[in-house]
Amino acid sequence: MRAIIIKELKLIRKDKKSFFFLLLMPILFIVMFSSVFGGSHTDGAITLRAIDQDGTAASQAFLARTGKIMDLKQAGAAELDAQIDKIKQGQFSAMLVIPKGFEAAMKEGRQADVKLYQDPAAQVELAPIHAILNSISGQYREQKLTNALIGLGQSKTQAESTLASPIQVENVSTASDHFNYIDQVVPGMTVMFVFYIMITMSRRFFDEKKSGLLSRIRSTNIKPLHYLIGMWVPFVLTVIAQCVILFAFGHFAYQLNLGDVSALAMIVLGVSIAGTGIGLGLSFIVPGEGAAMVITQCISMGGALVGGLWAPSYTLPAVVQKIGHFTPQYWAQHSLIDIIAHGAHIGNVLGAVLILLAFGLAGLAVALFRLPSFLRSAAN
Repeated sequence: MRAIIIKELKLIRKDKKSFFFLLLMPILFIVMFSSVFGGSHTDGAITLRAIDQDGTAASQAFLARTGKIMDLKQAGAAELDAQIDKIKQGQFSAMLVIPKGFEAAMKEGRQADVKLYQDPAAQVELAPIHAILNSISGQYREQKLTNALIGLGQSKTQAESTLASPIQVENVSTASDHFNYIDQVVPGMTVMFVFYIMITMSRRFFDEKKSGLLSRIRSTNIKPLHYLIGMWVPFVLTVIAQCVILFAFGHFAYQLNLGDVSALAMIVLGVSIAGTGIGLGLSFIVPGEGAAMVITQCISMGGALVGGLWAPSYTLPAVVQKIGHFTPQYWAQHSLIDIIAHGAHIGNVLGAVLILLAFGLAGLAVALFRLPSFLRSAAN
C-alpha cells in the first residue's frame, strides 16, 4: 500500500492538467469574482445624487443635513438633463433637485418644494430614500411649529414638550458579525474546485486499466481495500494541499480572516475526504473518462449552485436551500463561513465534519462494491 501511495504522489506531481484545474483555475475565479463583485459591496451607506439650482444658504443647509445621513453626490445645475437621462438608462435610481426659489419660499413662510427624480422600477432602493427625506421634512416642520409656539408665548421646553410624540421607539443595538464578499468567494471557489479532483481520479484509474497494471494487481495478494486506500490517500493529500494554498492566497492577497485554524483544518480534511471519496466511487461506476468529466461538471457546478458557493445560501429560493442540504458543498461552505465570519470553533462544526466523512465513506463503499467487476473488465 505504501508503494502505491508513493507512486500516485509522483504521478500527481507530474500531472499538469490537475495543476490547472485544482490551483490555477480557482485562483483565477477568486480574483475574477472579487474584482467584479467585491467592489460593489459598500459599507451600507445610501447614495443619492443632488443638484442645487437655488445655490443659497438655505439650500446648502438642507443638503448638509441630508449628507449627514446619506452619501450625497452633488452635480452642477447644468447637468440636470444628463443626470435624468442616466436615471432613464438605469445607471442610478434617484436624484434630488432643489429648484430656484427654495430659500425665498422658506423666508416667506410658504412651502418650499424639492424634486426627487426617480426610477419607478427601483422601489426597493427608493424606499429608504423616501423615508430619510420624509424624516428631514418632519424635522423642518417640527422646527417651524416650535418657533410658532414660542411666538405664542411658550418657552422652548414647553414647545418641545407639546410636540413630543406619546410613543417613543427605543433603539437596541445588537452585535453583528463582520462579513464581506471575500468571506464568501474564497471558501466558495475552494470548495467548488475540490470536486474537480474527481476528473484526475477517474483518469488515473482508467489509465491503470488500459496499461494492464490492474490486471497484474489482480494476480497479486493485494487486498482490494488496501489498493483503494493506497490510491485514495494521495488524492486526499493533494486536495488538502490545494485548500491550504487557496486559503493562504485569500489570506495574504485579500486579508481573509481564517478564524479558528484548527476548526478550519477539520473542515478541510472533511471536504477532502468527501470529494475524493465520491471521486473514488464515481471512477468505478462511469463507463469512461468522458462520462466522468461530464458527471464531475454536474456535481461541481450543480453543487455550487444549490450549496451556496456562488451566493449566500439564505439568498436562494427555499426549495433550492432544502436541496442544498443533501450536498457536501453546502455543509462545507456553511461551516467555513461560520469559522471565517462568525468565529465558530471545532465544537460548532463537528456535525458538518461527520456528514462530510459520511459522504467520503459512502464513496469508498461504492468503490469496494464495484472493484471486482472493474478488475475483471481490466483483465479482459
